[in-house]
Amino acid sequence: MERQGYKIIPILLLCFSLNVSASYKTDIYSAYVNNKMAKWKELIDAMEASKKGDNDFLQELVNYQYGYIAWCIGNKKNDEASKYLDQAEKTISILEKDRKNLSLVNSYKAAFFGYRIGLNKLLAPFIGFKSVNCAKLAIQLDKENPFGYIQYANIQYYMPVVFGGSKREALEYYLIAEKLMEKNINLITDNWNYLCLLIVIAQTYSYLGEYQLSISFLEKILKIEPDFGYVKDELYPETVKKMKK
Repeated sequence: MERQGYKIIPILLLCFSLNVSASYKTDIYSAYVNNKMAKWKELIDAMEASKKGDNDFLQELVNYQYGYIAWCIGNKKNDEASKYLDQAEKTISILEKDRKNLSLVNSYKAAFFGYRIGLNKLLAPFIGFKSVNCAKLAIQLDKENPFGYIQYANIQYYMPVVFGGSKREALEYYLIAEKLMEKNINLITDNWNYLCLLIVIAQTYSYLGEYQLSISFLEKILKIEPDFGYVKDELYPETVKKMKK
């Protein structure tokens, strides 16, 4: 994974799955912390090839598909992003028909509409509202679903101010998601999504000029993963430098 692309991952890769197998979860977590997206791709390809009808398996698969698509977009691999987005939308369609977790389904749908816009900005006037509506519905269906808040926060973060976007409001929703995730030990143990959320909160504080709060979240991450290179070698020293200016 190129370093430039890695910097984009924390903002984009914000999703979670309540039920994930230990093996895949651990391997993906290791790939995230050690900056090995080739390994990430291998895992989702293997999962796609052995695609099961099991709801939990499909929730896990779409989580990792979502993450890989974000990395592809961040690294301008648009053809590959489009390929995996097609696969992910098929996965979420199966989950939607099952109707077991429609809050999570709508969270992913909100994200995927955003990806379509990321691949083609001309689509924004036609499907942007669908992303917003799906994120709002996700929260309405389950107020304990962190991903619904994360997706709504992402929309606020990236939406231009002239159209109602607000990074301050985005931060509020990210913090709600953090509290919800921390209520469930499974969502904060060896979970790349949790580290990702902490990073995006730190980055948002930094964008808003609140560097001490940003540093506090980066230090929180390093207590969990002291050798997380991206945070240890890049984000942390960069934020300290900004604070001293």
